[in-house]
Parts: sequence; C-alpha cells; structure tokens
Amino acid sequence: MSVPGTSYGRTDTSFFVPAEETLHQRTFMQWPVSRKVYRDSIFLDMVQQTIADIANAISDFERVTVLAALEHHATARSKLSDQVELWDVPTEDLWCRDSGPIFVINGTKELAVSQIQFNGWGHKQVHRNDARVAAQVAERLSLPLLPSGLKGEAGGVEQDGHGLLMAHESSWVNDNRNPGLSRGEIEARLLATYGAHHMIWSEGVYGEDITDYHIDSLARFTGPGRVLINLPDDPDMSDPFHVAALATYDRLVAEGLQVEVIPEPYSVRIEDPDFVTSYANYYVCNGAAVMAQFGDAETDAIAGEALARHYPGREIVPLNVDVLGELGGGIHCATQQMPFV
Repeated sequence: MSVPGTSYGRTDTSFFVPAEETLHQRTFMQWPVSRKVYRDSIFLDMVQQTIADIANAISDFERVTVLAALEHHATARSKLSDQVELWDVPTEDLWCRDSGPIFVINGTKELAVSQIQFNGWGHKQVHRNDARVAAQVAERLSLPLLPSGLKGEAGGVEQDGHGLLMAHESSWVNDNRNPGLSRGEIEARLLATYGAHHMIWSEGVYGEDITDYHIDSLARFTGPGRVLINLPDDPDMSDPFHVAALATYDRLVAEGLQVEVIPEPYSVRIEDPDFVTSYANYYVCNGAAVMAQFGDAETDAIAGEALARHYPGREIVPLNVDVLGELGGGIHCATQQMPFV
C-alpha cells in the first residue's frame, strides 16, 4: 500500500512519537492464545474472533500485521482476512498497545522503537512472551531499541504528537511498575520516551482494575490542545472511577485544553458492573476511525458524530467488541501504529 510522503515538522535528530492520526505504515496487533489467561476455550475463540474482526476492518484502510507464534498461524488465518499479514512472534494476550512496540521518528525520517518494558500490569498476569514482543519486532525490522528506564504500558499515557502527554499517576507512580522512582523522575523519562515537553497528571485509581486505570479508556487527544473524554451523565460519587474521571476532566480544563464530553451508554448488551463501555478507546488509521458501539442507539450515534467532527474526512467504522469490554479494554488497547516515514 502506498501513501504520500509527509513531514512531521522536525528537522533535528531527536525522536518523538507522532500523533496517531498521522499516516501509518501499518498497524500491529497480537493474537491471544494463553490458556492461563483464557481458561474457557469457547470464550477464547470469541476473543480471537473479535481481534480478527478488528484486524480485518483496519486492513481495508492500511496494512495490518498480527503477531503470533507459528503454531497458532493456522487458527489465526482461518479467522483473518487474506489482507492481514502474520508474523512469527510468540504472544500470550491481545493487548498490543501495552506490550507492543512504541515507534518513534525524527526529523530526518529515521525510525526506532522506544522501549517501555511491559511487566504484566505490575505482575498481575503471565507475560513471558508479551514482555519480549516489542524487542522482537524491533529486531525483525532492524530498528534501534531505545530503553526508557520505565516499566509500564503505552495505554497508560496519551500523547498528541505535538509535545503534550497526559496520564493517571496510578498507572505509573506505582510500586508494581516503577518502585523507587518519584513522579518527577517518571515524568522526565516519559517525556524523553515520547519526545514531548509537557505532562498533565491526574491521580487515577489504584488497584481497582488490572491496568490501574489507563488514561486511554477515558480521554484521548484528537489534535493539538483538543481532547475527547467519555463521562457518565449521572456520575455515581461512590464509584472511584467516576470520581477519578471527573477529576481528570477538571484537570484538563484547568490546563486550558478544549475538552468535548461524550456520554457513556445508558443501555448495553452486557450487564456486568466491570464491563468497560469506553467510546474513547477508538483507533485512528489511514482513512478511518474504528470505534466500539454498545447497542445504545442514541449514545452510539453521539460518539460516532463526535469522531466524525474530530477526524473529518475519515470513515467511521463501528464494531461490536463487547468481549473486549468484558476483559476491561477496547479497540485502542488491541492496536499499535507504525508511522509512515
């Protein structure tokens, strides 16, 4: 697939992560296989089909590479479009945003991989293979691997590609990831990893979910100074996630950002208090924004209209990814972009 050349406005050799909405060379995804994670084989099949659905949808717009050990390629191929490529890179789970490579570029169009070491969200899940995914992809592409000195996940920090980051402290300033490091030390390393110059912190929620409340399920940059955030219309102030979400909203507004709110759905197909209903966990690819729809016609439409405004000229592709919501994530969590250079 050929795409026109682009400039990211840098002329020096410092590396940075481009905005997600800039041109991609491809999307990486991971194939879930671990029976230690997915003890129910029927549910695992449902998860795999959902990952295939996402990969197939994105492949209509750009190249998609799914990572899986060779022994799992036949199963994966039976669900994936012929347009989707398979690489022999062993995985346990699907969360490529967290364990996959973070691609950085510089003004002279060199490409590298910034390495935030995945440790299973603070040793909460098996990750022998997933912890090696980023390094293996960098090796296969013959790209430099740039260590950050951090443990964590890219889903725990959101970046606009223009020098600004936002994150919840709970996903980083946490002994299960970065013991002995202060918030200031972590901030400096995150800024260096992403080639950014300013960080917005909010407290988040410690210990209530496997991610310690990743920011990408709540709020996303859609351009310089512009944020889309997913909030309940009627927040439950006894719910720590609602309290934290409102605090994050207030923090972003106080920073002078343009913040648009989209409501959480009222009626969903999965009746489970732990089910994640995040419209913010969408993925932007070349020519499309792929989003979750939850079966609430009103809020599904509001979310789609908001994405169409924020990403004009892109096709809005809604998918039923309820099985990922049951696992605590969404489409963005399952994808990782490789920028075009």
